[in-house]
Amino acid sequence: MDLLENERIDDLEYKGLKIIQNKNGFCFGIDSVLLSDFAKNIKKNAKVIDIGTGTGIISILLSKKANLSKIYGIEIQDEVADMAKRSVYLNNLNDKIEIINTNIKDIFNILNPNEFDVIVTNPPYMKMNTGAINEEKKKLISRHEVECTLEDIIRISYKLLKSNGEFYMVHRAERIVDILFYLRQYKIEPKILRFIQPNLNKEPNLVLIKAVKNAGYQLNVKKPLIVYNEDGKYTDEILEIYNKEK
Repeated sequence: MDLLENERIDDLEYKGLKIIQNKNGFCFGIDSVLLSDFAKNIKKNAKVIDIGTGTGIISILLSKKANLSKIYGIEIQDEVADMAKRSVYLNNLNDKIEIINTNIKDIFNILNPNEFDVIVTNPPYMKMNTGAINEEKKKLISRHEVECTLEDIIRISYKLLKSNGEFYMVHRAERIVDILFYLRQYKIEPKILRFIQPNLNKEPNLVLIKAVKNAGYQLNVKKPLIVYNEDGKYTDEILEIYNKEK
């Protein structure tokens, strides 16, 4: 496959999967890998939407980790969506994954409401006018709530999901109050919460959340997921997620 300037193919080291990324753009991190694993036990033949798919990392991994029927990756940036489409083709996943290049706010011009079993999302973490603003537009859109907010994503997810449909998100731990507030406001009830810590001596910096549309109240807070041991190497659980030997 021909690559554009500054592009490279990265090996995902999972069932032969690969992904195209731009060396100067926003590349996927461990958060996307952890979310794809967190959401892998979705029901058989689920119809899934990946909001803010970027270069398609979550969609591509989830297509092999879960027995789903179809996953739609939504990406607003033309160039990034094109990379995702080419990565889908590279992995021969055209029958499983469809990349849709649009703003999630316009998704109902393409997809119907109340039709999807699962939504996964690794959204922009930062509110506008907070944190260090990256001047490169692609990175700015990926990291800050420029084109859509956390509330937009949760509100639209409620409309897309079937009743009892599942919502999976990875986000900054510091945004947990906002996340839980909007989930309950839009009737997607938090069911499982798991914080992610860089190591045992550091506070959580990320959080994984599962919520269910129109579900009853009951939240299960799991023990934290620790990324690194004291020696700086991945913990056994992270190695297992990455499909690496201990």
